[in-house]
Amino acid sequence: MEKKRWDCTALPKGWKMEEVTRKSGLSAGKSDVYYFSPSGKKFRSKPQLARYLGNQMDLSSFDFRTGKMLMSKLNKNRQRLRYDNNNQNKGKPDLNTSLPVRQTASIFKQPVTKVTNHPNNKVKTDPQKAVDQPRQLFWEKKLGGLNAYDIAEELVKTMELPKGLQGVGPGCSDKTLLSAIASALHTSAAPITGQLSAAVEKNPGVWLNTTQPLCKAFIVTDEDIRKQEELVYSVRKRLEEALMADMLAHVEEAAGEGEALKDEGNSSEDMESV
Repeated sequence: MEKKRWDCTALPKGWKMEEVTRKSGLSAGKSDVYYFSPSGKKFRSKPQLARYLGNQMDLSSFDFRTGKMLMSKLNKNRQRLRYDNNNQNKGKPDLNTSLPVRQTASIFKQPVTKVTNHPNNKVKTDPQKAVDQPRQLFWEKKLGGLNAYDIAEELVKTMELPKGLQGVGPGCSDKTLLSAIASALHTSAAPITGQLSAAVEKNPGVWLNTTQPLCKAFIVTDEDIRKQEELVYSVRKRLEEALMADMLAHVEEAAGEGEALKDEGNSSEDMESV
């Protein structure tokens, strides 16, 4: 191998650069570059050199192979540094004061918290923006024609609404009314009374109360509450019976597996005795 060493002018005073060229073998003609500190410490890569020098020198424009500073990279770094300093001195404020909007398809209200990093920032609330945004009339009709299917791809039967609930609006069906009532129960804290104005039947597009579902005013009687309680009790009873039957089936299955394992153990013992 052939070694050449000389002073590296791009590095601080006392640093040496060494080039080692291979004369034989598969890598003949290839050369490796090393750097030596004034104390004689050897460096094989640019990261090692950068870690050793630390803040003494910026090696972003230093070419480890040639031992020179690349002027093109040096000029780009200077321009980038000057641009960053100018932008930092300008202190251009962020004029966008609107809160971020959560992109979600959920019908539930999702609160969003605005976090400010600077302690002197003051967040002012706009009373006009606090008002709920206007809703599209008869938006429930978008869900028309959509059906729910179970895991066996069979149509799930929709629940039947009481006869006292009657829809309001053009083309209002039982499915549309069910969607409107379900949405009102989830998104509104106010009681569900239906459309109290009698004029809504003449012109729903003008007199419709968007905070109430698309149904006429109704009254929940004690008889309706009693029927609903009986229905809930019946469903809970059937669920209890189904869970009990499932538990007994698991117990019988475990007992059968235990007997089978016992029989296999006895047969194996008989075979060993024979």
